[in-house]
Amino acid sequence: MMSSIDSIEGLRNASQMEIEGRQHGSAGGRRRQSLPLAAVGLAVMLGFGPSAARPETGAASQENGAARQEAGTTRPEDGSMALSLTSSSFTHQGDIPARYTCEGQDMSPALSWSGAPPGTRSLVLIVDDPDAPDPRAPKMTWVHWVLYDLPPTAAGLPEAVRRAALPEGTREGLNDWKRPGYGGPCPPIGRHRYFHKLYALDALLGDLGNPTKDALLEAMDGHILAHTELVGTYQKKK
Repeated sequence: MMSSIDSIEGLRNASQMEIEGRQHGSAGGRRRQSLPLAAVGLAVMLGFGPSAARPETGAASQENGAARQEAGTTRPEDGSMALSLTSSSFTHQGDIPARYTCEGQDMSPALSWSGAPPGTRSLVLIVDDPDAPDPRAPKMTWVHWVLYDLPPTAAGLPEAVRRAALPEGTREGLNDWKRPGYGGPCPPIGRHRYFHKLYALDALLGDLGNPTKDALLEAMDGHILAHTELVGTYQKKK
């Protein structure tokens, strides 16, 4: 049996002969540089052909995994529907209109979601700003809204939702103004990002007594089935 080196050398010679033979075609014709079938078969056997694709590892695998993300949503590997979060009030990575901020009516935006995985018993919504106080030198993440124990049958929240209009069973946590409910963007300087994060949990968390975001995340640990993010941006007009 030929050694791998001899086989590779033969493959190179066959390729060169094929190219040279095609050079005698018509002057206006396209020069073909394809390999003979036998050489292609040999390349596949030796692991150089397209059939010999290697599994992704390291950075390549991570990069292709990131390519499967859309609007902050990771698509499941099994091809099932991904948990997704959208808004009719603004687009992903788009500007948040002033009416949802401290420069307007300071009301919550409309939100819609779908794709909660099987086994979901509750949903959590957290809205925060990682760019406080200055996006050029952020020092903290400011929390704007905390909701938990949203029922999995809920498909979203209307614009300017009030406590009485929240889906049945929904509980509220504290924002960084130390109060429950929504507080809109009010960045002191620069353009900030506002992350609207939705989590699907395999459990109801029960009454946690108006938890902060950190206390809620601790209670959620080990129960997250899926999560997704919708990001809007805002910079004060005045």
